[in-house]
Amino acid sequence: MSTRRLLPILALLAAPISAMGQGLDYVKSHYTKYEHKVPMRDGKTLFTSVYVPKDATEKYPILLQRTPYSVAPYGEDKYKGDLGPSPLFGKEGYIFAYQDVRGRLMSEGEFVNMRPIKEAKVSPEDIDESTDTFDTIDWLVKNIPNNSGKVGQYGISYPGFYTAAGMIDAHPALLASSPQAPVTDWFIGDDFHHNGAFFLPHCFNFLAIFGHPRPAPTTGSNTKFDHGTPDGYKFFMDMGPLANADKKYLKGDVAFWNEIMAHPNYDEFWKARNLRSKLKNIKPSVMTVGGWFDAENLFGALEVYRNVERTSPGTQNTLVMGPWFHGGWSRGDGSSLGDAQFNGKTAEYYRENIEFPFFQEKLKGKGEAKLPEAFVFETGSNVWRKYDAWPPKGVAEKSIYLREEGKIAFDAPTAEGRDEYVSDPAHPVNFIETVSTGMEREYMTADQRFAARRPDVLVYQTEPLDKDLTISGPVGVDLTVSTSGTDSDWVVKLIDVYPEDEADPRPNPTKVKLGGYQQMIRGDVMRGKFREGFDKPKAFTPDEPTPVGFTMPDTCHTFRKGHRLMVQVQSSWFPLVDRNPQTFVDIYTAKESDFKKATQRVYHAPGKASRLKVLAMPG
Repeated sequence: MSTRRLLPILALLAAPISAMGQGLDYVKSHYTKYEHKVPMRDGKTLFTSVYVPKDATEKYPILLQRTPYSVAPYGEDKYKGDLGPSPLFGKEGYIFAYQDVRGRLMSEGEFVNMRPIKEAKVSPEDIDESTDTFDTIDWLVKNIPNNSGKVGQYGISYPGFYTAAGMIDAHPALLASSPQAPVTDWFIGDDFHHNGAFFLPHCFNFLAIFGHPRPAPTTGSNTKFDHGTPDGYKFFMDMGPLANADKKYLKGDVAFWNEIMAHPNYDEFWKARNLRSKLKNIKPSVMTVGGWFDAENLFGALEVYRNVERTSPGTQNTLVMGPWFHGGWSRGDGSSLGDAQFNGKTAEYYRENIEFPFFQEKLKGKGEAKLPEAFVFETGSNVWRKYDAWPPKGVAEKSIYLREEGKIAFDAPTAEGRDEYVSDPAHPVNFIETVSTGMEREYMTADQRFAARRPDVLVYQTEPLDKDLTISGPVGVDLTVSTSGTDSDWVVKLIDVYPEDEADPRPNPTKVKLGGYQQMIRGDVMRGKFREGFDKPKAFTPDEPTPVGFTMPDTCHTFRKGHRLMVQVQSSWFPLVDRNPQTFVDIYTAKESDFKKATQRVYHAPGKASRLKVLAMPG
């Protein structure tokens, strides 16, 4: 896998790719580029590139993007080939401002990953990403010629975090904010951890490139990391326990990796970096964007929307969710992901009919976007839906019970029963069938038949459905389990099984056979020791039935008539998730001798049921 695919976040350094892009010649002929060192309240300056329309017959709003990934190219005679969130914006005419955040590339100051928001600011030294955004906007509207005094901000992934942070105590000129796949909480659900379980290749690959120190301002780019093999399963198995990552490869040069290793639980280090709790009294109009199949920040998009809705009821707050991988709405056409087909150019539809009208209305007063509360794409049926609430009004909770003989039923078990498997950290279940060193974005929709054939994966399924079943909202997981060890991971996957006579796609470049295809709709992991609180790890009592519950991110999917609904349960997902030793230890300092086989049991009995809870649409 190429470096670009290894780190989709870093791929977003560049402007969105589009066959209809403005192009370098267009940008040069219609815009003049300026470079500024914008002063912050503590005296540090942040490097900012500004592209101003040459046509001065009208005043233009400012579109701001703040990024840790570089505003390249540097030099006032060197131009980006595309400006704005999509090519529509550069051709319409905006002032575009791109800023290296504090401590990155050409900006002064110290870079802090997910810099905590300070609730109280009593001196000019009390800075955070909210104040840096405020100070940037204040300087731009006062110093950039021919601006209209209206500002919008947008960004994907880490720039999405900076966009969400910029909405807090916002400058009055900031009228429209679009956090897209924003990072919100790196321990609970974004990027590096899910429910306390460590997402190994994503974190290691990212920090092995991004995490090295920058002693002084520089235009230099990140260096590549060479795994020495295309086989990530082999690479990370050969690495051994997590402590070896620094010893063998990082060599003490990546400070944030070692900070992560020093904070294995949800302590104040992580809680301070929980942006969700800081999203209060939001004033700008907000359009949060995410992808149902975003392997990185699906959680963040849903959580930004949810928390703004909760704390700022008077603010226009729209959620947009499509069938996209990380940032897939900003480039490509969005017609498919891996083998999953969406029967339409969903990304193009979003850029033309949702994103562009939002900023046009809020910043230029042109047209009416008429955005609903939630503008979501329903996979399976492959249609856009508009709702006045999310989850939609009228949904009803429906339980999907795991039952005897590998069956699923919608009623609770009435007889004693359990299923078991042996989980061996020396032979973990792979997370995808293909060979890769990274977190392949296609894993979110990938065929799960390879996993279903393993003896350490439990499989439950319905008979073919006699009518469509549409679920819209979060997916709850309530398991009753036991382990012969003292800790365990529990991976749960909700799967849409296609009919055996399903036609293959045309064209079919991957030669996929869709008959019986097991498409993952939602999957996630719970590190079992956090079942009573992410800040309160607790050992399992060996072989004692124990409730383990967690919530998987929302989905909007229709299981079509004739399809089957399947659930898989397993205790490893490698190397996507680091190996749990299955003994109650600090996994980040665990030794090879701590890793033990364990017998895992999933119960389906009265008082010891295991189920998924979904929100089903009527009908």
